Amino acid sequence: MSATGHRPLAEGPRVGIRPFALTDADEFTARARESEDLHHPWLYPPTTADAYAAYAGALIDDPTRFGCLVYERAGGGIAGFININNIVRGGFRCGALGYGAFAHAAGRGLMSEGLGLVVRYAFGPLALHRLEINVQPGNEASIALARRAGFRLEGYSPDFIFMDGAWRDHERWALTAEMPGASG
Repeated sequence: MSATGHRPLAEGPRVGIRPFALTDADEFTARARESEDLHHPWLYPPTTADAYAAYAGALIDDPTRFGCLVYERAGGGIAGFININNIVRGGFRCGALGYGAFAHAAGRGLMSEGLGLVVRYAFGPLALHRLEINVQPGNEASIALARRAGFRLEGYSPDFIFMDGAWRDHERWALTAEMPGASG
């Protein structure tokens, strides 16, 4: 069990990953509100209890999504989140990663460690073969995280995702189970 009583999926030296729970609403939304300056214009995590319930509920109930909270082992506080969206099984065995650090944890290497745990879990128990990250070109912190985790830049997609009222260009980064970074 983690320090908060939740069952971890994996743990490293400083962080662990565990599934979202509806009981995380208060801490998650408080951290999201504290982190708005860090997240915008790239990311819009839920900042209210109702929005969190819908967001977490979809991650919990939808088999094409897998959501993890990254928590600090010392104390159990939530450092960020990493979700695998659009999971496709069969011959494709792929998912698209989305992630965000909370301001108090940013720049401390916690998300790098957490992403390594998620990658190992995705290529292990989830039996995925490929993970993709789609990131806006100006989001330097997110690109740096993808690069540190061993993802390779595969291309550029103009007008790829509708966010914040407009279609946004994205770089496509990917990692397959055979690549060096796949061991997390």
